[in-house]
Amino acid sequence: MIFRKFYRIIFENLCEPNPMLLPKDPNGCPYLILAPMEGVGDRTFRKAMAFIGGFDEAVTDFLRVPTNAHVKSLAKEYDANETHPIPLAAQLMGSDPHLMAEMAIEIASRGAPRIDINCGCPSNTVTGRGAGSSLLKTPNFLYEVAKEVVKAVKIPVTIKMRSGYEDTSLFKENLLAAQESGISYLTLHPRTKVEGYGPPANWQLIAEAKRLLTIPIVGNGDILSVLDAMRMIRETGCDALMIGRGSVIDPFVFHRIRAHYAKDTFEPSWSQLEDYLNRYVSEIPVDMPNKTKINKMKQLMGFLFKGNPQLFSLRQTMLTTAYTTLQSFLDFAVPLLKKGWLHPSLS
Repeated sequence: MIFRKFYRIIFENLCEPNPMLLPKDPNGCPYLILAPMEGVGDRTFRKAMAFIGGFDEAVTDFLRVPTNAHVKSLAKEYDANETHPIPLAAQLMGSDPHLMAEMAIEIASRGAPRIDINCGCPSNTVTGRGAGSSLLKTPNFLYEVAKEVVKAVKIPVTIKMRSGYEDTSLFKENLLAAQESGISYLTLHPRTKVEGYGPPANWQLIAEAKRLLTIPIVGNGDILSVLDAMRMIRETGCDALMIGRGSVIDPFVFHRIRAHYAKDTFEPSWSQLEDYLNRYVSEIPVDMPNKTKINKMKQLMGFLFKGNPQLFSLRQTMLTTAYTTLQSFLDFAVPLLKKGWLHPSLS
């Protein structure tokens, strides 16, 4: 097969990977990254999360690089100061090596500290265009895309990938292709494209990646609490943690993890949660349609209610009740959240 020949060539002519140090804090807490997430994890969410802090780096939701891309126009979406003082990496998603490299150059010129390549999005509209997790079908093409981006910029280039497309039969080949392209580190979400977000993430695949590769591995998937974070580190040996959905359910999960390493606990007060919510509301674009604003806030509140046992039974009512304005929704939902706010027992 083609990829077998490709790997014979790679092992005969190994290129040196360019590992990036992922530092721990003074208490030994691993590097913590706010995951890129389509939908809820947009600019509004990132800015609200950066306001309360706790993590070392954020990543944009993917910036599409279609085959007809005008990179200078698309690159305007990226703002390096968005999460200041927390660095903001840019995630690119596309399947044209040349255009991906051009986009990386443009984004780097705008101050990005790192370029991440999306090899994980499971959306059919994305994979139908050969991007996202589709790259996992052909390890040699994944290598070509990543290699072009690595060659194009001087800042670190990384990959965020799933464990496979339909299955994990090409898992090792994809890992090796990623490493040999010269990326600095790899983030693994150990579910296949077909699995979507359904079954539990297979953390043993993160451990396998750690054993196989020499570059750092960032663990991602099903980290909802301090206990989850500790277990992932223990079971996989990964070098850093990336948290997505867990940070929407509990915006203070990063603070809790840091506190654990400092041999302390962190329990956010209502005023801290209220500050986070107020910042989120203030970052919603003014020109966004009213209905969209309400649905956006419902989505965020839905996660907060989901993470609180005392509020879970009210979640469906909160989501399905009709409201005429964003303020009328907030007048209904925020008092419920305040009344039922139990600092989630996530330590």
